[in-house]
Amino acid sequence: MIRLMFIVIYAIIIVFVSLIMLPTFWLIGKFNKEAKDRGSLRFVQGVFKIVLFISGVSTTVKGLENLPEADDDAVLFIGNHHGFFDIIISYTYMKPRTGYVSKKEIEKVPLLNIWMKYLYCLFLDRDNMKEGLKTILTGIDYIKSGTSIVIFPEGTRNKSTDGVLPFHAGSFKLAEKSGCKIIPMVQNNTAAVLEDHFPFFKKTHTVLEFGKPIDVSSLDREQKKTLSADVHAIIEEMYEKNKALV
Repeated sequence: MIRLMFIVIYAIIIVFVSLIMLPTFWLIGKFNKEAKDRGSLRFVQGVFKIVLFISGVSTTVKGLENLPEADDDAVLFIGNHHGFFDIIISYTYMKPRTGYVSKKEIEKVPLLNIWMKYLYCLFLDRDNMKEGLKTILTGIDYIKSGTSIVIFPEGTRNKSTDGVLPFHAGSFKLAEKSGCKIIPMVQNNTAAVLEDHFPFFKKTHTVLEFGKPIDVSSLDREQKKTLSADVHAIIEEMYEKNKALV
């Protein structure tokens, strides 16, 4: 209960701070777009780190050496999805600018939607094929221009299965069409922070691992046909292995 109370108070504070910071970054972007991008990323990462501290979340992180260091090395992160904290935890470790693919409904949330647009996040309408294609094409442009993208190919939070749900193969078009590398991103025990006892927050230890990059441009036609299944197998193996570290 105490953690929930502090989170609510902190959220209210961030709402008021956002009313100052959003127009500030907008103004900075008029003169220096790179400074706006970098400032927005670091501000949100700072907010997330405080959320993790208040929530009592500690994380064992593996594979940091596999992360891109510069915008020129934009990649597609493919991750499993068990809880809201998947994004909060993983985003604190992103170095260059990075956007997440989110469901379309999140675009209706005031202030949050502006921050997400500042951070190059994408809002995917899975029920509208035409709009979904536009979003994927925008994501490809983002990657080509130096913005890494994180997508959860399961399509939704895995609320019941202790493992990894089947992937939507279309998610991999972002890498196939842009020629970027794929980095598997696996998290364990994130639902234990909130979802397992909603609305209360619980002190939790999670595991985050960034796998070795997969060079999609070097794959032949047959390998690309099985790319979704192959990455799913890699992520599932990492997930099962890291259970022992929770």
